[in-house]
Amino acid sequence: MVDEIFTIKKLKEKFPASPLKEETFRGEVNVTVPKEEIFEICKFLSSDPDLQYQFLTDLCGVDHFPKTPRFEVVYLLYSFKNNHRLRLKTRVAEGESVVSVESIWKAANWLEREAYDLFGISFKNHPDMRRILLWEGYEGHPLRKDFPVEGPDFDKPFVPEV
Repeated sequence: MVDEIFTIKKLKEKFPASPLKEETFRGEVNVTVPKEEIFEICKFLSSDPDLQYQFLTDLCGVDHFPKTPRFEVVYLLYSFKNNHRLRLKTRVAEGESVVSVESIWKAANWLEREAYDLFGISFKNHPDMRRILLWEGYEGHPLRKDFPVEGPDFDKPFVPEV
């Protein structure tokens, strides 16, 4: 049976030099990995015959302002073979980027674009890194903690007149 302990053991065997950080919160294990290794770790989790985390359930950003590194990217993975979930995290500073996992899980395409649009977290090697919810001229990223609560100041109507 595959569980968090088995998954972490396999990760430590495959990436012995990687400083994996394990946390348990409300009975669920979170594994934080260095952003420089996120792609290789995700590739391993997806392709390992014992693990087979072949479904990216969700990917989201978290703003930890004023802490550094400011942002966190959270990957929620699922193994159909083992009926098991895994939460994988990586931290990224403002202005830095994370390697895209879109080539591993196609579902990451729009999820990474959403994290870019709402938090400003960019993903290297993404095939279409542009806004997905807001228009291209929109200034700022509305889910950042320093985004003005009342919204940005506009000198024109928020909705264009038709």
